[in-house]
Formats: sequence, C-alpha cells, structure tokens
Amino acid sequence: MVWRDTIPTWGDHRIARIGLLGGSFNPAHPGHQTIARRALVALGLDQVWLMVSPGNPLKSAEGMAPFGRRLASAASLADGRRLIATDIEARLGTRYTFDTLGKLQIRFPNVHFVWLTGADGFATLPKWKGWKRLLNRVPVAVMPRPGQNMRALRGAAAQYLAHCRLPARQARLLPDLSPPVWAFLPGRQNGISATSIRQRGGFGDGAGHTSAPDMLNSGE
Repeated sequence: MVWRDTIPTWGDHRIARIGLLGGSFNPAHPGHQTIARRALVALGLDQVWLMVSPGNPLKSAEGMAPFGRRLASAASLADGRRLIATDIEARLGTRYTFDTLGKLQIRFPNVHFVWLTGADGFATLPKWKGWKRLLNRVPVAVMPRPGQNMRALRGAAAQYLAHCRLPARQARLLPDLSPPVWAFLPGRQNGISATSIRQRGGFGDGAGHTSAPDMLNSGE
C-alpha cells in the first residue's frame, strides 16, 4: 500500500479538534495506537496526528532507524481518516515541539489542538526547550504508563500546572479550553516500549513491512 500524507504543509481552514502525538516512533507500536484511539474517545477528537520527529534533540542518533522506516512504522498503525501518520514536522523544518506547535497553530487557525503524551514524557517535560511556554500554548492530555505515573504527577510540570488540572470526567472539555490546562486520564496501562522491541531484535509487530521508498509520498 502506498502511503500519502494528507496534512498540507501550508495548512488550511479546517474546523476540528485534533490530538498531536509526537515522537521518534523508533518504532511505532500498538501502545501508540492505544493512546491515540483512547484520546479520540475520551477527548472527543476528530483526529489524532502521529507526528514522526525527524530527529529528537534529547535522544542519541545511535540506534535511531532512518526517518523513512520510522515513518513507515507509524503509517502502519494509522487508518488515514482518524489516525493520521505525518511527516509534517520534517516539512516544517522544526525539531522542537514548541516551534512545531507555533507553526501548526498559525497554519491551521481554526483547529483546537491537544498535546498527547505518556506519563513518562510528562515527567521529563522540563528538559524540553520552552516547556513552560509550550504548556501555556496548548492543552495537554497525559496517559498512564507503568511505573511512571507518580513520577509524572509529582514532577515539575505537574507542579507548574497544579491549579490547572481538569478532572478526568471532564476530559471532553479539554480541546475547547484555553491553556494552561491539562488532564490525567487514568485507565488500562500498556507497558510496551520501542526500546524493548529493539532489544528483541527489530521493529517487531505493528511496525509495518512496507519499504521506505514506497511509503514516502508526501502531500504538500
């Protein structure tokens, strides 16, 4: 199957509620798909974009699969309608989430974006460039991860947002609220990780077997 990115580089005037799930996807795996599908329901989203990073500044290049292969693994989890795998970050020429989000909000002015992250990502958020400005720019939904939840809920990001937490039962309001605001969505936890997949000797289940040249057919 030939994949085509349906997210236009220069944006459009769509009216939608969209979750952004960014990462290296080295490789993408069913845990990412579970987070995305859960966010669609819990937050009342129209779509979730799986944004494959061209290069994570916080991760070593050693052991990082080529961008095309990582993108292919994300595309294998997407349905092209509500779960969208995209190389938009590479086309925007951004490496930091804060910069990516700023461009997306300008180019898609009618979209209500929500940043999606696991508890492990939320716990390490203070290492990110402009993390406080990021939290003041977009609502955030945090998904549970085994062994990481208390660390996330007691971490610097949670403390910074202490008075901005939305109860999980009101999570569907999150995309329409002005940041800073966040919600932790408790529920079934998936312990699968990209690291464990690589340690087992490959990209593993859910990563797709389509070659990168066939997959890379980006829309502008």
